[in-house]
Amino acid sequence: MNPIVENVTQAIIERSRTLRTQYLADMKRAELKGPHRGSLSCGNLAHGFAACQPQEKQALKLMDEANIGIVSSYNDMLSAHKPYEDYPNIIRQAVVEMGSIAQFAGGVPAMCDGVTQGQDGMELSLFSRDNIAQGAAIALSHNMFDAAVFLGICDKIVPGLLIAALRFGHLPSLFIPAGPMHSGITNAEKAAVRQRYAKGEATRDELLEAESASYHSAGTCTFYGTANSNQLLVEMMGLQLPGSSFVNPGTPLREALTRYAAQLTTKITALGKDYRPIYEVIDERSIVNAMVGLLATGGSTNHTMHIVAFARAAGIIVNWDDFSQLSKVVPSLTRIYPNGQADINHFQAAGGMAFLVKQLLKGGLLHEDVNTIVGKGLTHYTKEPFLDNETLVWRDGVEASLDESVARPIDNPFSKEGGLSLLQGNLGRAVIKVSAVQPENRIIEAPAVVFHDQNELVKAISSGALKRDCVAVVRYQGPKALGMPELHKLTPYLGNLQDQGYKVALVTDGRMSGASGKVPAAIHLTPEALAGGLIAKIKDGDLVRLDSVEGTLSVLIDDTELAQRQVEAVDLSGSHQGMGRELFSAQRMLVSGAEQGACSLFND
Repeated sequence: MNPIVENVTQAIIERSRTLRTQYLADMKRAELKGPHRGSLSCGNLAHGFAACQPQEKQALKLMDEANIGIVSSYNDMLSAHKPYEDYPNIIRQAVVEMGSIAQFAGGVPAMCDGVTQGQDGMELSLFSRDNIAQGAAIALSHNMFDAAVFLGICDKIVPGLLIAALRFGHLPSLFIPAGPMHSGITNAEKAAVRQRYAKGEATRDELLEAESASYHSAGTCTFYGTANSNQLLVEMMGLQLPGSSFVNPGTPLREALTRYAAQLTTKITALGKDYRPIYEVIDERSIVNAMVGLLATGGSTNHTMHIVAFARAAGIIVNWDDFSQLSKVVPSLTRIYPNGQADINHFQAAGGMAFLVKQLLKGGLLHEDVNTIVGKGLTHYTKEPFLDNETLVWRDGVEASLDESVARPIDNPFSKEGGLSLLQGNLGRAVIKVSAVQPENRIIEAPAVVFHDQNELVKAISSGALKRDCVAVVRYQGPKALGMPELHKLTPYLGNLQDQGYKVALVTDGRMSGASGKVPAAIHLTPEALAGGLIAKIKDGDLVRLDSVEGTLSVLIDDTELAQRQVEAVDLSGSHQGMGRELFSAQRMLVSGAEQGACSLFND
């Protein structure tokens, strides 16, 4: 093992010892209660299986067959979730073939940042993760289930489902993906039209045509944003079948994987001899494996919060120093848009997850001796699935990349360091996705231009008022202020300034996107403006320095002057009403800072 990976893992173990011990004790108590529907009264149980067929009722009465709870994020508006429409029936049939039962336990909401981007609804996006965790917990609270399968893909959905699964840690839990849509137009074509539109050189019809040719069918979006980062991380933690993340929907292999996962769930409950509760699958080593996978692939910046939040649900405490230390020794092994021009289907064709895991194991960067849903050892995940005469089999993954412009071996990385970095200085702590930023743009020192609304910045750029070197400071976007909306719509506008030769950067206490790139962006700045962060004291014209090479972020103003500055009063009430935002006032009050996971669920 790489010594830094070992040291970070040990530091997390020591830091988490008290909380993790309590978590394991809680899960053990739940486990020792035995088959859970057996504790229900006759009236409780009768309500629980009233709608079942007679043979299903008989099986549930006898307590000797598994009952699998299905929790789904299905809706048919969002492409990534549309394939899940048929999954419950596929799962039920596969489970019945094993002599067990599956019941649809509950659905959770699934919103898309791509739809709400730049809209009022985006201010509910991050909070939806905690809402999903609570919804899934309610679904499982009937205590009818011996195991659970979770159907989720996109940005906040998988982290929310993970939080719930880990709080029901005594249950075996499997995650079943739906896969990415087939490739549409190239990412370069799409990005070019977006930037032309931002310049006023393309019509809205042209923009819509390009977007529709990119996002064109059922399945996950093909760029490497938060949704596909979710799938990679869950597989690397051993909660999905090996090689299942990026198999396209509507294919025989996809359905075979879904059936296999459903049947596997019935074999690993406490009713049998191969009990694998999720609390024994996920530990500090699993979390570090997820972090390594994220860094090696330049994955979504959102996971600097999501990993912290779901690790906390398992009694594990992670902070940004852990990411930063790992990033120094984890090389960049992939180039997937926005870090390159390839999409996730190209990554799959180049060798996919099996190749990636092989390389990271070869480099001593992953813990191999972890538990997974398919057995002990991450070596299981160096294999990929195939159909052999309609039988699902796993074969060794490729030894060499089939396209080194997309995926590279450990001894020939794209970069010796990972794709995410920690920035810190007198403004606080922030993260930056450097894998998509060209080296000449990784250090920016320029005067600040301050905004309290992303649309104000768009107007300033569109009017030509910002044709100069600048650091755009967009504040009061943090979790307490606005629920931390994504500011991805700024990317093409700032990108246009960069293309004109200006030195440009973004500093914000809000989020960018899993697809953010090109323009250096110090995001998730904590403490946020509303919580007393110094970002609230920056004025137009102040020099701000963002140095992603040295890892610093500072406003170049004398400390005495900064201390004497008064914070400008900002009215945020307009963002606290409408589109349901008034229903989330409690979350805005309870939410933790970005480095603590921007989470409203835990009180310590």
